[in-house]
Amino acid sequence: MIISRTPFRVSFFGGGSDYPGWYREHGGAVLAGSIDRFCYLSCRWFPNYFDALYRVVYSRIELCQAVDEIDHPSVRACLKHMGIDQGVEIVHNADLPARSGLGSSSAFTVGLLNCLHALQGLSPDHQSLAELAIHLEQDVMRENVGSQDQMMVAHGGLNHVTFTVDGCTSSPVDVSPQRMADLESHFMLVWTGLSRNSSDVAVHQIQNIPRKHAELKTMQSFVDVAIGILTEGSDVRDFGHLLHETWTLKRTLSSHITTPLVDDIYAAARSAGALGGKLLGAGGGGFMLLMADPEDHPRVREALSSFRTTTLKFEGDGTQIIFNSARLPDSDAITLPASSPDAWANAACLEAIPSLSQAAPDTSAQSWSRAS
Repeated sequence: MIISRTPFRVSFFGGGSDYPGWYREHGGAVLAGSIDRFCYLSCRWFPNYFDALYRVVYSRIELCQAVDEIDHPSVRACLKHMGIDQGVEIVHNADLPARSGLGSSSAFTVGLLNCLHALQGLSPDHQSLAELAIHLEQDVMRENVGSQDQMMVAHGGLNHVTFTVDGCTSSPVDVSPQRMADLESHFMLVWTGLSRNSSDVAVHQIQNIPRKHAELKTMQSFVDVAIGILTEGSDVRDFGHLLHETWTLKRTLSSHITTPLVDDIYAAARSAGALGGKLLGAGGGGFMLLMADPEDHPRVREALSSFRTTTLKFEGDGTQIIFNSARLPDSDAITLPASSPDAWANAACLEAIPSLSQAAPDTSAQSWSRAS
């Protein structure tokens, strides 16, 4: 059995500029970080004593005889790309809900690719996993997704990710542990209770790209401003004020980005002392990121007492194989698919991504709370 652990991510600035339809012409940039909430996937060769060759467990259970019968688009695409035509079992667990704006779909794809490679004795690096996930999600599954989520959940850390017609680059932001802890102490995540398919929401934003050049360029420019705040000793509260500015712009990119409930949550948080914030992901629901002085957190939680809140801490490992005991349950019944050590590199991926990942401070404390 193989078990992978892949972090979720929070995107701060530059979201929208990571869509290929934008950055292949204009370039793009994102400031984002992976957090200590994870997607877990276990994978093993499935013994042939059962009626089904494939068992896939997520919010439902699929029992199938062929890869093409599998409904889950990521599982189907990953298995077909890897050429796995022997039986496997794949089981998904996660710390946070799916479709919540934290890059959960890409975390699933990256984590599954990591598992399937390990199952075949392969060890692609983080950049290769990100590149392959981008290819599968955008070109095979035809999802309306950008390229930041795959980069962030594969690499881990607090990163400045840039996008050009030639590919994507991830560079760690050099922030001291003390500065990082100060930043983390200001953050809150609020679960709106609204799940949505990010691809469905994003299609409207993508269609609006030709009419939103000024807004996207301004939002992209905030990336350098935010990095300057973090690295040049500015008041960390300025980061929160900049979040407010980017949310004000982001909600104009499409009528599908915000909802009356989301607007009410944000207004209540601001009235209670929040410096700024934004809805995470493509929009329409999921988690809202808020930034407030630590002493104001109780007032913000009280104002949002109907909603579940949690703290935010960064992690720096990216996707990892945390357990590996791969072996065939019956060597006479199942044969490993033929593959070479560099089989992962044979994908027709559009973007060559150099490996620049570095670890951020290791943090593991978690604290869910419901205000009373």
